[in-house]
Amino acid sequence: MSEAGHVPVISVVGKSGVGKTTALELVIREIKMRGYRVGTVKHDTHGFEIDKPGKDSWRHAQAGSDAVVVSGPHKMALIRSVDEEMHLDSIIPLMGDVDLVITEGYKRGNKPKIEVTRRERSTELICQPAELIGIMADYPVDVPVPQFDLDDAAGVVNLLEELYLRRSE
Repeated sequence: MSEAGHVPVISVVGKSGVGKTTALELVIREIKMRGYRVGTVKHDTHGFEIDKPGKDSWRHAQAGSDAVVVSGPHKMALIRSVDEEMHLDSIIPLMGDVDLVITEGYKRGNKPKIEVTRRERSTELICQPAELIGIMADYPVDVPVPQFDLDDAAGVVNLLEELYLRRSE
């Protein structure tokens, strides 16, 4: 693992429709099977709404609450108004005690990236080779980084263990 207080963060990126979420689901399951705690952040550049009109938490926000927490016995959610998008480094501490954070998106961010690419979508990558720690693809990509099939979550997690998750022995 990394030094105390520093959680490694990697970003899974790729063009729309290449299968980022599906690849990420496989990787998350594999990480969990190996006993690690993982947090994820989905970057939504279009804005989103998780609160449903008419629900109590929505009504609190409509009445003017700047932060609403919905808390239950097995999970909690914080919905907070922000004046501008929070920087990823400000979001990570909110994740709690995790071994690794994986983002879906943040393709222009400064975190190491795994790019997901699919031949039928495009063979042109969105990242420069220096930004990448790996590629998940359904075709060979001429870039000098480790490459994995789209369903090779075990291979990706092996790489993540090698780079970020080695437990101290």
